[in-house]
Amino acid sequence: MGRREAARAVNLAAARQYSEREGHLRVPREHVEVPDGTEIKLGAVVDNKRRRADKLSDEQRAEWTALGMRW
Repeated sequence: MGRREAARAVNLAAARQYSEREGHLRVPREHVEVPDGTEIKLGAVVDNKRRRADKLSDEQRAEWTALGMRW
């Protein structure tokens, strides 16, 4: 697994953790999530995914949509 794929997996794990705990994926921009001891600036990640949605693959978009992402 390369760096990009590893970062993608960690970001999705952080989003999944937040979504399961909070029941939604409306993450405040400044929010930091800590899955597996790694600090992820989840609010920034989610904001960037929304802004760059047109650059995501269909698979990536489906993964985020399944977690409750509002585009």
